Amino acid sequence: MAYRLESLVIRHTHRLPSPRGSAGEGAAAARQFDAALTSVGFKLSAELLERLSGLSEAAVVHTAKRTLRTVSEMVGDHVRHNAYFIDFPANVPDTEEFWMRCVAKALGDDASRENVLTQRAHGVLDLLSLPTYGRYQHTYEEMLAAQDELIASAGDRVTVLHLGRDLDDELTDLYLALAGSTTPLGEEHLRDLKTLAERCAPGPQPETIPIRENRAVVNEARLAVGADLLLDTVTDVLRLACALSGGDVTLQEPTRFRTLPRPVRRALLAGLDTVVAANPAKLADVHAHREPFKRLGERLHPHEYPRWPHAAEVFAVARGEKEARSFDSRAEKLLAERDVLGAVRLLRSAPGKLFRALDLLLRIAADQEGRDAVVAAAVQVAPEVSGRVVLSVREHFQNRERKTDEPRIFVNRRGRGWVTADVRPPVPAADRDRLITALDAEMRRRLPAPGRLLLDPEVLDVALPLSGRATAAGLGVLPRGSVAAVDGERLRFFVYWKQTEHRTDYDLSALLLRADYSTASWLSYTSLRAVGGEHSGDVTEASDGASEFIDLSLDRVRGAYIVPQVNIYAGEGFEEVEESFFGFMLRDGEQKGRPFEPRTVRMKSELRGAGRVALPLVFRREDDGRWRAKWLHLYLKGISYANRVEQNQVSVSKVVRALVEREYLTVRHLVDLMHGDTTAVDLWDGGPVPDEPVTYIGLERPEGLHPDSRVVTLENLRDLIPG
Repeated sequence: MAYRLESLVIRHTHRLPSPRGSAGEGAAAARQFDAALTSVGFKLSAELLERLSGLSEAAVVHTAKRTLRTVSEMVGDHVRHNAYFIDFPANVPDTEEFWMRCVAKALGDDASRENVLTQRAHGVLDLLSLPTYGRYQHTYEEMLAAQDELIASAGDRVTVLHLGRDLDDELTDLYLALAGSTTPLGEEHLRDLKTLAERCAPGPQPETIPIRENRAVVNEARLAVGADLLLDTVTDVLRLACALSGGDVTLQEPTRFRTLPRPVRRALLAGLDTVVAANPAKLADVHAHREPFKRLGERLHPHEYPRWPHAAEVFAVARGEKEARSFDSRAEKLLAERDVLGAVRLLRSAPGKLFRALDLLLRIAADQEGRDAVVAAAVQVAPEVSGRVVLSVREHFQNRERKTDEPRIFVNRRGRGWVTADVRPPVPAADRDRLITALDAEMRRRLPAPGRLLLDPEVLDVALPLSGRATAAGLGVLPRGSVAAVDGERLRFFVYWKQTEHRTDYDLSALLLRADYSTASWLSYTSLRAVGGEHSGDVTEASDGASEFIDLSLDRVRGAYIVPQVNIYAGEGFEEVEESFFGFMLRDGEQKGRPFEPRTVRMKSELRGAGRVALPLVFRREDDGRWRAKWLHLYLKGISYANRVEQNQVSVSKVVRALVEREYLTVRHLVDLMHGDTTAVDLWDGGPVPDEPVTYIGLERPEGLHPDSRVVTLENLRDLIPG
């Protein structure tokens, strides 16, 4: 358990909790530890190296083993990455040549010859029936022996591990940060919050827990230790019931409620009773989740507890036995009647709902008086709306300047994306601009004075993490819509998966698009070589784990966009396999090396989404010839069997176009709002940092920052979003 908690801190903060052990002469062991970290693209900060050097050799070795295990998992080096073609990317054959080679070997094999001849007689040949197709023909050790050593480069990734505080202090700080987050967390972070809450529930708590999913996870832990529950809506109780049943606290997926112990049933019913007694209008919230409430009532048996009559009303509403007119139905009726002034009067009492309806209100307003009333109401209630919603609406209206015939993309909370034509009438430009100006003023008012601001220029084009579900778990992963420079001569994608039970075949592919998003070519198991690139070969099962790679020479690639994708050809989905992740590496010139070299990994993200086609990011060639990556974090539905790049190229190009051309709010936007005439702004170039406290915003924490500095990096970028 201690390793798991320590690993959790390292993953989230890139800090190693202050190592413990007896004092001694650990300098030599610490230097060896630092050298071992270098092989996977990490290093110790000077402060951490000094701390380790003062411990005994045994304590340093103990710390090193645990830390190396964690960082290897972070970068994807905890598994063996083999390639079908043993000396990939060299000597990759043409596709048809390779297939004919497999057929020839099958015809030379007594066990498979008859089957192949029968298939050929019918004019169809199943590649999977060929004994040498899709299965490694060499061991991992033989592949390593066939590869040259990696030549170190100044461009290799180096991630610094810093010295943290004691483990208990680090865990408390991380718990407070995750529980009190102003933006929704991704699935992995929610799981980590659950682990932390189980340990930290009796201790210090955040002032507020604004995100309902976080509150459900915390309430589960508080219930276990007998602490008061944090409930102010009936839906809070439903989410808690889902958490107790191991279900989806976001309420996006149905939960199969478990049989709950009597004390737990009493706690849930008492919570419902208190919420409704304090505000009977909260019964209207039941309508949004009637079916889950009905199923929950079957588990809670409210008729057995007459002392909580208001709890029983909740389930009566769910069953349709009691009327509770919902706020949403009243608002929908006014909007359907195009009664803008009436809708505005009603929605003022629900600022978040008003903000989400602003676009529709401005479109259906019959005259300028109505639009003025909409903007005035938005300005009036803006201070009561969460910063995340204010910024989301700001981003929405920023994109309403686009032409209406451009594609409109939708992405649900599980990353599933789809595109449709934008048929909405435009929002009047003057009203849109007034609203944007007002929203910026509200954000400027909320943002803290940063004092001296130290900026890493590379963070400026990172999209604001308005939802944790717009970012996959992993290393070097940026929120959806973020843009980053790609510095390197060779770009290499990789995917790894390990099936749980059934034969599972994932196919790594890359679609190359022209500037108009039409298809130029692709790389996949059906096209092993294309201009500028090679595919490592098709692996069709992964009982012991499997990897595929695509290597591209960027100066030879034809086209304006490179779209890597992972297609599920057969077997288990991304959320069913034991493990699956995607990433990319960058190499200079002739660095050579194994197919997978951890120190060259720039990004590694988990594949956990609802769909059969994963689109992690897209690479775009700029006018100056340089390449930049834009994060997508998308999953397409695909088909149940045999997804291939050739079949989905049209749908992929549509969603890529929609996301590439969408403008996202970035860190640059908040920085522009944050600094004024009294704020000194310095760009950090990798050199020495100021001696005084600063607010540092960057991709990674520099060494030597004053201990009183406020530090915002990728790991806690959500802290930039005001409440």
